Order: sequence, then C-alpha cells, then structure tokens
Amino acid sequence: MDFRILGSLEVAVGSQLLEFGGNRQQTALAVLLLDVNRVVTLGRLVDAIYGEGRPTTSRSQVQISISMLRRTLASHGPGPVISTESQGYALRVPREQVDCCRFIDTVQAARAAREEGGIDAAVSMYREALSLWRGVPFDGIDSRLIRSASIRLIEQQIAAYEDYVDLELELGGHHEVIAQLSEMVEKYPLRERLREQLMLALYRSGRQAEALQTYRTGRQALVEGMGIEPNEQLQHLEYKILTSDETLNAPEPPARIVLAETTPAQPVPRLLPADIGDFTGRVSQIDEIRSHFEVAVNSSSRAVPIIVLVGKPGIGKSAIAIHVAHLFSDWFPDGQLYADLHGASSHPVSPMHLLERFLRALGWPAAPVLDSLEERAEMYRGQLADRRILVVMDDALSETQVQPLIPGNPSCAVLITSRSRLTGIAGAIHIEVDVFDSRQSVELFARIAGAGRLRSAPGAASALAELCGRLPLALRIAGARLSARPHWSVAQLVARLEDETRRLDELNHGEMGVRAGLSLAYENVGERARTLFRRLAILDSNLFSAWVSAPLLDLPPADAHDLLEELVDAQLVETTGNETGEPCQYQFHDLIRVFARERLAAEEPSEARNVALARLLGGLLSLSRAAHRAEYGGDYLQINDVSPHWTLPDDVVERLVASPLRWFDRERHALVSGIRQAAHAGLVELCWNLAVSTVTLFEARAYLDDWRETHEIALEAVRRAGDVRGHAAMLYSLGSLHLTERRFDDASASLGAAAALFEELSDRQGLALVLRNIASIDRMRGRYHNAAAKYEQALEIFRETGDLIAVAYVLHNMAHLRLEHNDFAQTRQLLTEALDLCRSFGSRRVEAQVLHRMGEMHLRADDELADAVEVFEQALAIVRDAGDPTGEAFALNGLGTAYLRLGDLVNADRTLRLASVQAGTVGERLVEARTSAELGRLELVRGRAAEAIEHIERAIDTLSGLRIPLQEVEALILLGEAHAAAGDDAARRRAASRALALAEGMKPALTDVVKAGFLERIDRVR
Repeated sequence: MDFRILGSLEVAVGSQLLEFGGNRQQTALAVLLLDVNRVVTLGRLVDAIYGEGRPTTSRSQVQISISMLRRTLASHGPGPVISTESQGYALRVPREQVDCCRFIDTVQAARAAREEGGIDAAVSMYREALSLWRGVPFDGIDSRLIRSASIRLIEQQIAAYEDYVDLELELGGHHEVIAQLSEMVEKYPLRERLREQLMLALYRSGRQAEALQTYRTGRQALVEGMGIEPNEQLQHLEYKILTSDETLNAPEPPARIVLAETTPAQPVPRLLPADIGDFTGRVSQIDEIRSHFEVAVNSSSRAVPIIVLVGKPGIGKSAIAIHVAHLFSDWFPDGQLYADLHGASSHPVSPMHLLERFLRALGWPAAPVLDSLEERAEMYRGQLADRRILVVMDDALSETQVQPLIPGNPSCAVLITSRSRLTGIAGAIHIEVDVFDSRQSVELFARIAGAGRLRSAPGAASALAELCGRLPLALRIAGARLSARPHWSVAQLVARLEDETRRLDELNHGEMGVRAGLSLAYENVGERARTLFRRLAILDSNLFSAWVSAPLLDLPPADAHDLLEELVDAQLVETTGNETGEPCQYQFHDLIRVFARERLAAEEPSEARNVALARLLGGLLSLSRAAHRAEYGGDYLQINDVSPHWTLPDDVVERLVASPLRWFDRERHALVSGIRQAAHAGLVELCWNLAVSTVTLFEARAYLDDWRETHEIALEAVRRAGDVRGHAAMLYSLGSLHLTERRFDDASASLGAAAALFEELSDRQGLALVLRNIASIDRMRGRYHNAAAKYEQALEIFRETGDLIAVAYVLHNMAHLRLEHNDFAQTRQLLTEALDLCRSFGSRRVEAQVLHRMGEMHLRADDELADAVEVFEQALAIVRDAGDPTGEAFALNGLGTAYLRLGDLVNADRTLRLASVQAGTVGERLVEARTSAELGRLELVRGRAAEAIEHIERAIDTLSGLRIPLQEVEALILLGEAHAAAGDDAARRRAASRALALAEGMKPALTDVVKAGFLERIDRVR
C-alpha cells in the first residue's frame, strides 16, 4: 500500500487507486496521514472536517467515517491499519509507505551527506526527494487544518529545492537549473532566495541582462506587494552583476589564487595566534573583508586596504580578525604580522615598541639603534615595499597608536580591531560588529557545550542566549561552564543567570570574564563620563534620548551630550538606527546595563540618585508639556499646574518638540516607565502630572493600554499620598479613557467623582473639563437637554479661564446638538467661531475635529455634498500629517459617506473600507459601526440587499453593545429599508418596531424636534 499526499490524496495498491467516498473520509485520512503512527484525537478530527460550523452529530459522523476508512483499507491489506486508542485513532503503517515521510527522510539524509562532504550523493538524494511531488499537497480537500498543513509542506519543499539548487550551482550546473528555477520564481515571486539563485544561474550562463531583469521584476513585486525593498544580499548581488564581479564566476576545480613566488631569502613572519576552532557566523563581515582584501591581491588600487572592526567589549572582534587572517593567509604569502595593542588596558603598547617587534620579525635586527618613531616607521615601510603581508592589530586604542604601522605598499592589507571607530585613519573601511542573532547564539553554545545537550532543551538554550545578551564572550563563557559541568542542565544555568545581581559573577570562567572587559572600558573614560554612565542606569527604560544626560548631570545639554558621546566612543553605550531622519536614541547592551547598575549601587549615594531622578522626570514633564502646547497651540485642555520642575533651555525644547506627536512617540517608553518610577520613588506630583501630559499621545495614537496602565499607577499613588488634586485629575483622565473606549457607565462614574473633587478644590478649569465630557456622554445617549446645559456651563468657565481651544472644542460639540435639530444657521455660526479660534492659536488637532463636524453639516444640507468632500479631505490631511490614526478613521468614514451621497460608488467603497480597517486597527468601535452602516447603504444603492443587511446588522450589534441608542435607531431604520428592498416585509416591520421601542424609551431625553424626526422616519419604514 502506497500513501500519497504530495499532490491529490491517493492510496495505491499496486496499480490500483482506492476510492474513499466523500470529503469527510478523505479529510479524516489526510489528518491521520499527517500524524502517521501517532494518535490523533477525536476533537482534532472533528475540527479538521467541520471547522467551527460543526453539527451536534459531528463526533458520531467522524466515528462512522473512521469505520468506513478502516473497512476500505482492511479489504486490501492484512489486518486493520487504523487502530482505536484511548484518546482517538492512529494510522499504523511503515514510514516508507507514505510519500511525505519518504520526502522528509530523504531530505534529512541529503543534508547529512552534504555536511560530510558528499555533494554528489546529496544532489542525487535531493532529486529523489523532490521527484515525489505531484502538485499541491491534499489538493481538493476543503479543510482549514489541512490547508495549513499543506502550506507547511510546501515551505519544506521550497527549502529543499533551494538547498538542492545551491549544490547544483556549487558543482557548476547553472545551465541545468534555469528552466525549473524560472518556474519556481514565477510561482513564488516574493521568495528572495530563489530569485537570487536564478540571477546567479543566468549570469553564469552569460545572460547578464536577464539576470538584472529578474532582479528588477522581483523588486517591483516586493515594493508593490509588500512595501519593502529587496534584502541586502539580493541588492548586493545585483551590484555584483552590474560590475561583473569575478566572485560570481562559476566555480572551477578547487585551486587557490596563484601569486608570484617570493624570494626565499627574506624571513616570512607567521605571528598569528591559533585560529578559532568553534568560530561561528559572521558571514557578511567575512564577505566584506574578502572583497577589500582582493584589492590588495589583484593590485587594483594604489591605496592600502585598511579595515577596522568596531564593536563593544566581548563582541567577538578579535575572533573575526584572527579567523579571517587564517582564512586568507595564502593571499599574503610573504607573511602575517600580528600584535595585541592592549588598547583597553591602562598600559597600551606604544607604536615604537610595536615597530621594533615587527622589524625584528621581518629580519631587521638593528631596530633598537633607530631612536625615533619616524625612522622606525620609514624602515618598516621599506621592508614591506615589495612584499604581500597582512598586518593585524588587535584592540587598538587610537589612530596615533596604529598610524605608524600602516604600510605604504598597496599589495599589503591592514586589519584592525578597536572599540573606537578610528575615523582619523584616511580611507579606512569601518565594519560594525554586533551581537549574534538567536540562531547563531545557540549554534555557538552547541559547539562548546555539545549539540545533543542543547537539542534536548531548545527553549532553555534560547533563554540562555538572551540572558547572555547574545554577546559572543558571554555565550562562550556560558558554554564553557556547561562543558565543565556535565551534571548541570541548561535550565540550571538559566536559573543562575536570571538573578541580575549575580549575572556578571556567573559569566566568569577561568581567565574569561565579562566584568573584567567592561571594567577596563569604564576606567578608561573620564570621571564625569563615568558618572553619566552610572546614572543612565537609573532609567527603567533601556532606550533613551541624548537630552536625558543633561538633567542626570545637571549640566548644559551640549556639555552633557559630549560626555554621552564619550561613552559611545568607548562602546559602553550604543546608538539605535536612524533611517527615519529622527534624532537618534541610545541604549545599553543588556550586560553593560547590569554592569552600570552595579557601579550605580556601589558608587552613587541614594540621595544623589533620587535627586538625579527628580531632575530627569522634571525634564521629561517640561518637554511633555511643551509637546502638548505645540500640538494644541498653547496650554489648552489641560489641568492647570504650577509645580516647579527642571527645564531645558528654550531653544533645545523648541527643537526637540518641533514635531510634537513624533516626539511623544519617540519618548513613549520613557514616559510610561517614568510614571512608574515617579510612583515608586514617591514623587507623586511628578507622577500624576506626567500621566496627564501623556494623554496627548495616548489619545492621538490610540495607545489605550498605556493610558490605562499609567493612570491606574498614578491613581494609586495619589490615593496613598492623599493628593486630592491629583486624585481629581486621574479620575477625570480615566473617565476620558472610558469615554474613548465607549464604556459610558464607567466614564460617568469616574467623571462624576472627579467633578465632586474639583468643586471641593474650587478648581474651575478642572470642573469645566469634566463637564464637557459628561455633556458628550449625554449627547451620545440622546439626553440633549442635559448635554446642552453642561456644554453651556463648561463654555462659560473656559471663556473665564481663557482656555480658548477648549472653547472651540465645546462650540463644535454644541454645533452637533444644533445639527441634530436641523438648525443649520446656528450650527454654521458655532463651527465658524470654533474654526477661527483653532486657526488663530494653531491647534491643528481640534481644527480637524471642527472640520469633521462641518463635513457632517454639509452632508445634512444635501446640496453641499462637494463642500463635505472638501472639508473631510482637509481634516484627513491634518490627521495624517499629525500621525493621528483615530482621527484618520473618523475622517475616512466622513469622506466615504460624502462620496456615497454624491453617487461616486467606487471612491465610496474604497474609502469606507479603508475607514473600517483603520477603525479596527485602533479599536474605534463607534467608527466601525458607522462604517458598517454606510457600507450597508452602499450595497443598497448597488441593489445587493442581502449584503446590505449583513453590514447593517453588524453595525447594530456594535451600537447596541456601546449603548448609543440614537445611532442604533438610525441603523434600525436603515435595516428596515434593506429588508424592504429584499422583499421581506416581516423583517422590515420587526426592524421598525425595534427602532420605535428605542425611540419611545428615549422620549424623556429627546427634544420634540429630534423625536418627531425619528418617528416620521420610522413610520415611513413601517
């Protein structure tokens, strides 16, 4: 019996194919084959066959299907193949009878053969494995679970094919693979490895133009389909093809670069230390070094190739340098010079001493008689003038230490490692060395501690890598400790490293230790830089901006920034990527952060730490308020506070918050952790003021979890401290959050409590802010009389306190009330005044909200639909420019509605669907509901009543959950129209009755005009 799943499902007995009936039996057999010789639970079989829409008889139906399968299989073979187990069923057959198992086993054998150097055997096995494929696995079986399994198998097929093509290219079979590779690339256009292989095969076949066109086609597919550029390796290959790079040529029989023979009379120095036996990774760095060394080998430049490997202590710079020097030693047959310059120690080696050593190695014994540095450097350059020599200088301190040792002969090459970039060396190529990725980290562990040991605990191995910060030195130490203690499990070492206070003690083995290298780097920076290094560990957020150095040291920003850059140069602090054009940020490597905290505890008194933290959080608060002012045009819509705090110079503040929401986003983690730190440190006023100020960000970007977390922390802090004003502010802000989430009962409770506290404090501004939010709840629930009274009360207070943007905000909400009464003249007057205020004071955010309300007014007026499109587009431009995703959802909904009213169905469909996606992304359920209703209206216009009903019912479900009865009535009226279009009179009447019941329930709150309008429309539907 031969079971085949790598194509349509087939079971063959000789030349006969068995028949298994309907989809249920085929799906059941497919699931059993996926887990051949393992128990498959009844629940998994039910899920595979029925998905979520399972009938009540699903379990018995599956049992019947298994019985039918068992009979069919048993009738063509000896005994039952499907066995019944305690938890389910198992298909018991030898693996070689299942094509999928044969494929997996053969691919594994091919990979093992390749590892052992049997390339020809590996190619043969790959061909055998790939020949088993007949098409899409389980083709024709309709099951979510089976489709997922099919995708996984196809991924394995592609990976095996890619491995096979690599071997063919290695053997020079580029002509043979082009045809099938072309098909695979067309089938999987986003698979970059396949495209890279096709480009290389075409280039080696003399088809350079087609290779480049393959790249361009792939780039277009990636950019248009994914919005990304090809990976760096693919871009590099395109460049090599454009420049006809010789490294792309087809491989020849193994042979090394033949160089001119050197005169044997001269000594050939071989000063390199032993190569690294367990060297891991670093492929891209080695490739880059190779390309630069080839310049020296081919004598194609007049400049000496100088490469500087730069990175933090323990990153593996020396390992790369030594490994590369051995790897390419034959390219430099006249010798390799090597010296450890001890740049990180307190006694770096002088260039005079280095020149003496190198000259002696080159056969010049009289170096001591040359008394000056210049004479020794000249003699050294003369000795290298006609030789091909590689000079390796490890752990350089500065340019002056290595400059005299750079040869003048371009046939030589120089490889330097340093913690500094050594930018003063003209023409040097700098290669940054970073930490390993997770896979490379575990691979290094495996090479040191044993692969079998780690294979048994892959999760613990990954955790160990992260606790080592994926720093090669730390990984090597951890691996050595495991190797030295075979009785330890990986999990035991993980548990020991999880204690941060002991982590650096644990990362110590023999003469290797992480702390020693970090201590050297720490001692080599100035005293004030060391102070900054320690105090940066005060921050809970590992990512920080340059400005934080100023309050931590209480220094002018420029002076403090210079000290931060000193730490960067010493590789104690690292910068983050800056591709967006934003100011760069800084961070500690995990282990360096542990070391910084050790130094903080040992060298900084607690009082000094607390004072520095207070300055830092004060600076964060001053910047947060400045960003709010920049966003709203002033100190508007805020709880008034005059507490003193540390501030940066005005010009620095203005530069930092020039794009306020971008600044907020960049400092988001610092703000959240700062609020938490302020609470823990007992800095209660700083805590709640920071929390209030960050609402500008949380509201605009819909970071509702951050909003909730920070405010619950601050609320607990003010309660413990008895800070009544802070308590009122937190209740108000949490009420605003509940309002944003459309949790109106929770919002009412928090806002009511806040109003009572603000009245007790006689805080008119705080009370007005609360009142305008309570009014908004009343408005959305149809309590128009209450809403109007509270808006008027809030408006009076805001005019009194001079908060004119709050005035604009209230005016645009009052306009909404007038619009519900079809009072267009009063609506227009209120909105015009609000818009003038926003533009006068530069509050773009509230301006967008006012424009949105104007768009709604134009929609209601019917003959102003073009005006509606214009103002919604203006609002959309503002919120997109500000990066306000919630505002974008509202604006897109309004614009899509305007297009629909105009009859532009194509733009309406596109825009409303964008609004739906955006609303779902930020969790704005009200916009989701409105958009669903408008999509239903769109389907009605198209004559698709069934689709319309589906959209509208979704909107009603959401509105009912939000308890917004006015809009639910609107949606029910629309649902009745949809049922009427579908010819379902009973459903039409039910929708109208539900709408009438809701409207009747709101009678006490609704004004007569609004109530009459609803009843008239409901009657029309009835």
